[in-house]
Amino acid sequence: MSTPLDAAIRHEWQLDPDFLTVNHGSFGATPRKVLAAQAAWRDRMERQPSRFMCVELPPALREAADRLGNFVGAEGKDIAFVDNATAGCNAVLRSLVLRAGDEVLVLDHGYGAVRNTVRFVTSRAGARMTEAEVPFPRPGEDELVSAIAAALTPSTRLAVIDHITSGSALVLPLARITSACHAAGVPVLVDGAHGPGQVTLDIHATGADWYTGNCHKWLCAPKGCAFLWSSPERQADLHPTIISHGLGKGYLTEFDWTGTRDPSACLSVPEAIAFHELLGGATLRARNIALAAEAAGLIAGRLNTETGASGAMAGAMALVRLPLNQPATETLSLAIRDRLLDAGTDAPTHVIGGALWLRLSAFAYNEREDYERLSDIVARVLRTIH
Repeated sequence: MSTPLDAAIRHEWQLDPDFLTVNHGSFGATPRKVLAAQAAWRDRMERQPSRFMCVELPPALREAADRLGNFVGAEGKDIAFVDNATAGCNAVLRSLVLRAGDEVLVLDHGYGAVRNTVRFVTSRAGARMTEAEVPFPRPGEDELVSAIAAALTPSTRLAVIDHITSGSALVLPLARITSACHAAGVPVLVDGAHGPGQVTLDIHATGADWYTGNCHKWLCAPKGCAFLWSSPERQADLHPTIISHGLGKGYLTEFDWTGTRDPSACLSVPEAIAFHELLGGATLRARNIALAAEAAGLIAGRLNTETGASGAMAGAMALVRLPLNQPATETLSLAIRDRLLDAGTDAPTHVIGGALWLRLSAFAYNEREDYERLSDIVARVLRTIH
């Protein structure tokens, strides 16, 4: 018997019934079962903290990594847990040895925090951050891969590529992109913040040199749980952002212990994976993507406007261009989002290519009626803007 979805399963989360939740992509939502697993790990830790940290935690962490590896198409021995994908990107970027004149390539749709990190590490070395322009809206794979390949130069030392862009919600053709970068002699760090649980993931098949992804978004693990995968040949010079007792003792020794912290979120990953598979696994992921496309089409039709992605580059987040009679600015974007919050929902808005776009998410607890309600709210808010 299959597990019901839509509103029939909403009770599995602690979601406010009076708030329209259509922004799973920003912070996820942790189910009650996974929170219970996290609480059990915390209770176990507090029964005897010293024994837990020194004896029980190391193998438990590796068991969780092995389970996660099976889910994302990798080996647990190559997976280290970090707090979030930005921390994973920081670890790789701040382990780089850059020299004056070197370049690190990012996408102009790249996540702001990661772009800031690239800007920080390059400026300190006298290097520079370069950008590949992402065609938008509704780009084709060929033109996207060509745009990235054209931005590579003999000075490019690393390409930072999003698996799924945060603001524009594009699912990028990673294998083709990494192949183009490798052909130019450029290694690839994939920012997979939105990848695990939103799309089917096989890290080895992506060809990435490093892949970092969040477990607390689409996989519904507790907040503050992410991972960094590194190909074995890239591990020797890779270090966590917090240097601790494990320095020089190997990749996992360094990352598994960076000081005292609560490991219960990472130890709960197997329960999160089990819940994801209970909801359907690949079937759930395909259902969420289809629902996001339906929702975007519904709202775009209501507003007489357009969507941001189609085909293989569309995921479980979708964009709808907001029709405006004034210039799209960050100030206006923030004002609209504030009014959406006041109206009882949260859907991020982003300025892309001179237009303002609304991003919605579709997850197991969502149904078509949510987006019919969202379209009413958005239309009402836009009338207050004009």
